[in-house]
Amino acid sequence: MTSITATPEKPAAAPDYAAIKQRQQATWASGDYTIVGTTLQIVGETLAEAVDVRAGERVLDVAAGNGNATLAAARRFADVTSTDYVQALLDKGRGRAKAEGLDVHFEVADAEALPYEAGSFDVALSTFGVMFAPDHASAARETLRVVRPGGRIGMANWTPDGFIGRLFKIIGTHVAPPAGVRSPALWGTEAHLVSLFGPRASNIQVERKMFSFRYRSAAHFVQVFRDFYGPTHKAFGALEAGKQAALERDILALLNELDVGKGRGLVVPSEYAETVITVG
Repeated sequence: MTSITATPEKPAAAPDYAAIKQRQQATWASGDYTIVGTTLQIVGETLAEAVDVRAGERVLDVAAGNGNATLAAARRFADVTSTDYVQALLDKGRGRAKAEGLDVHFEVADAEALPYEAGSFDVALSTFGVMFAPDHASAARETLRVVRPGGRIGMANWTPDGFIGRLFKIIGTHVAPPAGVRSPALWGTEAHLVSLFGPRASNIQVERKMFSFRYRSAAHFVQVFRDFYGPTHKAFGALEAGKQAALERDILALLNELDVGKGRGLVVPSEYAETVITVG
């Protein structure tokens, strides 16, 4: 009898997070995120209210993008530090703050390795930002670390089954996401949030909310996102003409399925999770 010894499978190699983040930086610097990002300002305002940002509190906006949560906190007279790993996005936020006469400190920083002492802030905020960090555990750990005990973390994250979550899935069928990296939309699920923050949180509150994308038409939405929204801009750019047309058809179909505008402009509700975490 011949015995057969099974060869153990090699463990999957860990993702090259540094390389992934380099590509992400190029993605978010492409197009002009501000064109899309400023339409989401109301989310920053409602998040600042949910977290109960107070005047004089030290607030950190993590992966701030063009600064929606930054401006919301600064309008409430908090002491705000706005961070992102893309300088071009911070420059847009700086311009917006200057136009409103708001005093904000802007600094390039990686959400997975924040350059601040433990407990430096009373509040950390992120609107559709930290959820895109490829190493979820590191980003959550760093956000928790820089907030003092008893402080709060407020986040707005797209859910997997909402419009943007479904849009990500469509893009992923046409342009494969980085191997081994978990979907950013997991940040919109309570189970994932509890797994990331639960051991250090004294309280986690998650509320499902809707933001409505409003454009002239489905075709107008596709054009704006194709030209200005980094992930969509890069996805189209990675495809040849025929495959670009297929991606466009799939996005248009999703938009037309979810449109509640009744022919008077495109109105597409998109679910997100508004989360408030109290640090233990």
